[in-house]
Amino acid sequence: MNRRQMLLSLVATACVPRAATAVAVAPLSRIGAAWRGPKPTDSYFAGVLEADWAAGRLSIAYAVPLPTRPHGIVPEAGGGLLVIGVRPGAWLLRCDGEGHVVRREDLEGTRTRLGGHSVTMGDVLYTTETDIASGQGRVGVRDLRTLTKLDEWDSHGIDPHQVVTDEEGHLFIANGGVFRTIPGDRKHSLERMDSSLVRLGSDGRLSGRWQLADRRLSLRHLAWSRDASGAALLGIALQAEHDDAGDRAAAPLLAILRNDALELPALDNDGIGYAGDIAPAAQGGFAVSSHQAGLVLAWQPDAPARLAPVVQFKESYALTPAPGGGSGGLLVSTAYGLIRWLPTGAPAFLAWPEPMAVDNHWALMG
Repeated sequence: MNRRQMLLSLVATACVPRAATAVAVAPLSRIGAAWRGPKPTDSYFAGVLEADWAAGRLSIAYAVPLPTRPHGIVPEAGGGLLVIGVRPGAWLLRCDGEGHVVRREDLEGTRTRLGGHSVTMGDVLYTTETDIASGQGRVGVRDLRTLTKLDEWDSHGIDPHQVVTDEEGHLFIANGGVFRTIPGDRKHSLERMDSSLVRLGSDGRLSGRWQLADRRLSLRHLAWSRDASGAALLGIALQAEHDDAGDRAAAPLLAILRNDALELPALDNDGIGYAGDIAPAAQGGFAVSSHQAGLVLAWQPDAPARLAPVVQFKESYALTPAPGGGSGGLLVSTAYGLIRWLPTGAPAFLAWPEPMAVDNHWALMG
């Protein structure tokens, strides 16, 4: 580690609260990620980053050039990745564990564009999409092997973004509710926002739909966790779209679906009203990131009215659970490198292997 990296590491760990006792952590972490160079005009890549915690080194295992900006990242068997183009996405691709593109599906000339996320169930890939002509949300039902579309379902909303599944085979879709131009992705008609959380059966039929009272809160990203009783909790990261800056600054960042009820458990926020990513965290809770405020805040079921800062560092953004047998820790991307935060034990920091800006989301491999 050079002097610059060492100084950055000291700054990072000083900004992250320490806990009293250490825990055993995995010596090596492999993370599926997407990034570009430090300039907004630099090219985009997807690949795997390898964190060697014992050596204090972060390296690039492989990197795949991308046609445009990516968004959702899904790890696959053998160290490969499934990568979805950012909304309104016109491509999705698969690379193998050596960084070779083995399948690519382009949506140019079709009637829909991708919402940026996907989820797999069995041999099927589900993608969030928007109909170009009508603006209505769709769910693409695709062959997981070939990525070709087999069917298309109604998302029962507009601006569908992230989709996840539960243990019973339902799909949960965050309809962001924002009207956008395609192409251009320009927001408009915010007074008509209609954000919702939707549950579909494995046959595409609607089996649940929830909305918040404040229609200017856009439901965007989703993650599962479990409370102490074993009950499943669905966390939803929120992004405020209010006209008034004060309303945005005071907006909540997290909603929870619990026992078929959608609630706002905590009114603590980042002072901006923009949660960028969400991940399961310690004690059955969730962590949400605010890259604009340089914060990661954690929520726990046993302290439901509070969002507590756990990481304070410039451009804290992509989140994934840290490896280590349910430690409740997090791997966090920042402006200068990777932070590993643990609820018990000292944090750690690794500088980027080269100047780079990691995109919104990443995922632990394996």
